[in-house]
Amino acid sequence: MKFAYEDMSDDQFEKLIVFLCQHLLGISVQGFAKGPDGGRDAKFVGTSELHPSKAAPWVGTTIIQAKHTNGYNRNFSEPDFFSTKAANTVLAKEIPRIKKLREAKQLDHYMLFANRRLAGNAESEIREYIATQCGIPASSIYLCGLEQLEVLLKTFPDVARKVDLDPVDSPLIVSPDDLAEVVQALARQKDSVSALLDDPPTERVTYEQKNLLNNMSAEYAKAQRRKYLKETAQIRAFLAAPENLELLRMYESVVDEFQLKIIAKRKDYQTFDDVMEYLVDLLFNRDPVLRQHAHKRLTRAVLFYMYWNCDIGEVSDATAD
Repeated sequence: MKFAYEDMSDDQFEKLIVFLCQHLLGISVQGFAKGPDGGRDAKFVGTSELHPSKAAPWVGTTIIQAKHTNGYNRNFSEPDFFSTKAANTVLAKEIPRIKKLREAKQLDHYMLFANRRLAGNAESEIREYIATQCGIPASSIYLCGLEQLEVLLKTFPDVARKVDLDPVDSPLIVSPDDLAEVVQALARQKDSVSALLDDPPTERVTYEQKNLLNNMSAEYAKAQRRKYLKETAQIRAFLAAPENLELLRMYESVVDEFQLKIIAKRKDYQTFDDVMEYLVDLLFNRDPVLRQHAHKRLTRAVLFYMYWNCDIGEVSDATAD
């Protein structure tokens, strides 16, 4: 029954929440089209059927938000999601929108769903924070994390069938696990790799031609080459070392997965700059090893190596040396 929520797209997760809220509140829960949502993903007007209970249902306008992350094992208390001091957290950015709806008398109750773990003390703190900031009674605020989401989906199993999640519609999601092992090992051995060359490595494919094929902007390509080209020699030497055969196999497994996913989802991105930055953000978000400060540059260097070495990206019109 349990969904891999982190592998859903934002749209898929939002659709799941809308169907679920139709059970909790009523069939007239209205989802909104993709775009600036003004602090709302869905809305219900009327008397709710089940929430918070049949005996004391909410009455009025309920605004529903779905906050999705592709990260593993995330929680509501992480500083990027909630902090009483920071202004650039997920919740801090929503507060002005919620206040605006409240002041315009377009919000009586507020529901926030996220695929994050929600501890009891965090639930109380965040609910009181929203109540104080937005002038909403705490009793009119509902926070739902992974634990309660699982309970609700078991209570309403038909929601999963209604959503009918299709793998074809899934986002560009790749696993960071093998790459994290390669990056960690490379970081440990980097200083001892003796094949760092003064001259840059020979291109397998004309870089400019590959960039045209993949619609990578000249500015982005130049910046990537300037920052990471020299490191490709070390990475190549590291992967070629006999003692690193298992890591080479991991690397090959990673690039196979990345390339096939990129091919399948390439149409969703305007430029290859977008693909590269999306992959970087996704990898850092999903794996604590890769997002360590010491490993961030090396992760980007390995991704550049994949592109430079023609392991990812379009190469159909390129010729080998």
